[in-house]
Amino acid sequence: MTRPAPARRTRSGVLARRRFGQHFLVDAGVIHAIVEAIGPRPDDSIVEIGPGPGALTDALLDRIGHIDAIEIDRDLAAALAARHGAERLSLHQADVLGFDWRGFAGDRRLRIVGNLPYNISSPLLLGLAEVADIVIDQHFMLQKEVVARIVADPGGGDYGRLGILLQARYDCDWLFDVPPGSFDPPPRVDSAVLRMTPRACRVRSLAALSELLAVGFGQRRKMLRGHLLPWLRERGIEDAALEPTRRAEEIDQETWYRIADRLMETKPGPD
Repeated sequence: MTRPAPARRTRSGVLARRRFGQHFLVDAGVIHAIVEAIGPRPDDSIVEIGPGPGALTDALLDRIGHIDAIEIDRDLAAALAARHGAERLSLHQADVLGFDWRGFAGDRRLRIVGNLPYNISSPLLLGLAEVADIVIDQHFMLQKEVVARIVADPGGGDYGRLGILLQARYDCDWLFDVPPGSFDPPPRVDSAVLRMTPRACRVRSLAALSELLAVGFGQRRKMLRGHLLPWLRERGIEDAALEPTRRAEEIDQETWYRIADRLMETKPGPD
C-alpha cells in the first residue's frame, strides 16, 4: 500500500502537502510586483489557481471587489472562504486539471493568475491553451526552467514541444525571477513570473501540432531523415521543405506550424 507523501508545517503553521506540490508565496515584495504586473481593474473576472493560505488572494482583494479561486486542498479552501466570505471570494474546491473553464466562464472573459504547482504546470498550461479564446491574459509563477522552455527560440537546449505549442496560441513574456526564499517551504529551484496573452492561433489544430512535435522531438538529437521525414511521407507529405540533416531543435516555429497545417490538409475526410 502506497502511503501519502508527508506534509510539512510552514512557519505560519499551515500544512504544505507534498502530494499537491505546495510551496506558498510569502514575500510581500514579490506579491506586490505580481499584482502590479496584473493591474486588476474593477470589472475584471479574475480567477486564481491554487491560492493556498491566500497571500496573493489578499493582495488582489485589496485592489478589486471580488475574485474566484480554485483550490484542491479542502482545509485551505475552507479557511480562505471563512476569512473573506462569499461576496468577495467565490471558492471552488476542485482539481484544476478537470475544471470546466467554458461552463464556468459563461459569457465572460477571464484573467487567470496563480502560483502553479510544478508537478501539474505543463498539462495545465496545455489544457488552458484549448480555451484561450475565453481568456484575456494569464500571469503564472512557474519553475524558472519551465518559463525558459516556454519562451525559447530555435537552436537552444530549452527549445522544444512545450514552447512551440504555447507560442502558437500566446504571446509569452518572462517578467521577473523569484528566488526560493520567497516561498514557505522554499523549493529547491528558482521560479519566474510569466505573462501569457492569447493571440490568434498560428496553427489550424493544436492537436495536429502536438502529434507532429511528439514525433519531431521524440528523438531530438537525431537528424530528421531518420524519423520525422519517413513519418511525414507515410502521411502523404513528400515535400516538407526540411533539410534531412537538420534536427528538430533547429526548425523554427513557423515551419512547424506550416507542416502541422499540411497534416490537416492530408487527413482523410469522413466517408
